[in-house]
Amino acid sequence: MAVVRPFRGIRPDAKLVEQVASLPYDVMNRAEAKEMAKGNPNSFLHICRSEIDLPDNISQYEMEVYEKAKENIDRFLAKGILIQDEASIFYIYRQIMWGRVQTGIVASTSVDDYSNNIIKKHEFTRKEKELDRIKHFDICDCNTEPIFLTYRKNAEINSIINEWIKFHKPVYDFKTDDEITHIFWPLDDVNLVKRIEEIFRGIEYLYIADGHHRSASAAEVGKRRREANPNYSGREEFNYFMSVIFPDEDLFIMDYNRTVKDLNGLSEEEFLIKLAEVYTIEKVAEKFRPMEKHVVAMLLAGQWFKLSVKNGTYDANDAVNRLDTAILQKNVLNPILGIEDPRTNKRIDFIGGIRGLEELERRCKLDMQIAFAMCPTTIEDLISVADSGEVMPPKSTWFEPKLRSGLFMHKLS
Repeated sequence: MAVVRPFRGIRPDAKLVEQVASLPYDVMNRAEAKEMAKGNPNSFLHICRSEIDLPDNISQYEMEVYEKAKENIDRFLAKGILIQDEASIFYIYRQIMWGRVQTGIVASTSVDDYSNNIIKKHEFTRKEKELDRIKHFDICDCNTEPIFLTYRKNAEINSIINEWIKFHKPVYDFKTDDEITHIFWPLDDVNLVKRIEEIFRGIEYLYIADGHHRSASAAEVGKRRREANPNYSGREEFNYFMSVIFPDEDLFIMDYNRTVKDLNGLSEEEFLIKLAEVYTIEKVAEKFRPMEKHVVAMLLAGQWFKLSVKNGTYDANDAVNRLDTAILQKNVLNPILGIEDPRTNKRIDFIGGIRGLEELERRCKLDMQIAFAMCPTTIEDLISVADSGEVMPPKSTWFEPKLRSGLFMHKLS
């Protein structure tokens, strides 16, 4: 059963929250982060991408970068840009995008639950990315950015959240320049805090929606601190990491599309002949977003095609094998186009659905030969894969909206 605890959040002064809040650290490169933070000394990018405050010849993975992040946290706290709440409480975080609303609880979740698979995963991680956040969290002595978790909806939690929102004014309510609204309430009623903890103890599993590297890194920091403190009680903050936990019914997954540089030595005609063994191929007059499972939109030589999966190319009873991303990888990208490992192969690129089909067209004119627009993976697909103990193909889910960074941090000591 899931352990979900309140914590003493570190968060922006309400007057400065719009200056502090930033996009997540991993959706931009160094140059973009520096440009975004230009003229704004209060931007959270000075913490989550602190290399922007150091000379360009210093690698973003040098110890100086992590030490600079800690220095900036201390400076933000000393100047009152960030404050820490006096009591351990929960928080409610709501995002509104395109009229869609998702509302979650900000809490600390258990390192043991992560290790024991109460918090379930659906992706592999890369060690170099884990190591970066391990150093960052450990030296900063904070979880600086949250893990994005989900759970099967619970009527009582929904009721508590809705009642609290009805009768309490948010401390933050602002819209970012990407037109996403962010609203935030501290939930500090002692009895409700206890009740929420009790309810989650009756919830069997939590699922990582986004943040596999952050969660793996946070769990490793907890493990290392336990080893350094063999008499730990289990109540110390380093035994927990910060998460935003949304009910599954609120979440929105967009398509995660693929582009490939070449046809692996095949002519277009030869490629289409091989492709026809897997898909029924139909030319279409204009581009379209597939919204039906086992349908893919393909762009080749300026022509859009509708691809419909043929029977016998996948196992409908296998949670991973029946995913459209898995069908494409197993039957096309690997055997026909030679993309054996899409995580490392430089001939493939992945484009989030938020960028639209126009981005696929642009890339095919610029540096790619073929593009595949996928039907979005569903949240039920994600849960089924996680419950089966399997992992999805890389880049199978693109969640929107992204969690804003800088709205809350969790101190580890």
